[in-house]
Amino acid sequence: MAVMTTTTPFLAPVERPKGLFLRLGYYFTRKKFGKVMTPLSVFSARMPTAFTIFYGKIGKLDKKVEISHELVQLIREHVSTVNGCGFCMDANRAGAANAADSHRAKMDAIESYETDAAFSEAERAALDYASEVTRNKAVASETFASLARHFNEREICDIVWVISSEHLYNINNIALNIGSDGLCEIAAHGKER
Repeated sequence: MAVMTTTTPFLAPVERPKGLFLRLGYYFTRKKFGKVMTPLSVFSARMPTAFTIFYGKIGKLDKKVEISHELVQLIREHVSTVNGCGFCMDANRAGAANAADSHRAKMDAIESYETDAAFSEAERAALDYASEVTRNKAVASETFASLARHFNEREICDIVWVISSEHLYNINNIALNIGSDGLCEIAAHGKER
C-alpha cells in the first residue's frame, strides 16, 4: 500500500460551521473517524448545503449500480491513483478495510493490475477503460470493444458513472490541496478494538 502524505489545504478548515446540517455532519464524522474530514471542513463548509447533499447522494447512487461493489472500489481507487488524489486514495482503501483479503490485496496492487494475476480480464478491461478516460479524456474504439465483451450496456453506463463521480471528488480535493486524512490508519485502529 502506498504511504499517504498529509498536505496543508490552500484554504483553512472552517472550525465552526454555520448551518445545522453541517454541524451535524461535523458531529457524525467526528464520532465515526475521531475528526472532521478535510473535504467537509474546507470545501463543503463554504458551499451551499445543496452541494453537500449532492455529495451524499453519490454514495447512495453507487448502491444502485449493477456492477459489483468490489469493482466500484477498484475503479474509484484507480482513477484516484491516476489523478493523484491523496484523500481519495486513502478513503477508498479505508473503505475496503473490512473487505476480503483478496480484495484488499487487489486494492494494494492496483498500479500493477495489467500484469497481476489476481485481476480478472473483466476487471482489467474496466480499469483500462478508466485509465484512458482519466488520462486522455477519450477512449479508443478497441478499449471500448474490450469493455463491451465483459459488460452489458447498463454496466458500461455504471462504470462511466463511477469514473465521472470519482473525478468530481478528485478534482475538488486536488484543486484545494486536500490530502490524506489518515483514514486507513483510523480504519486499522478500529479493527484492533
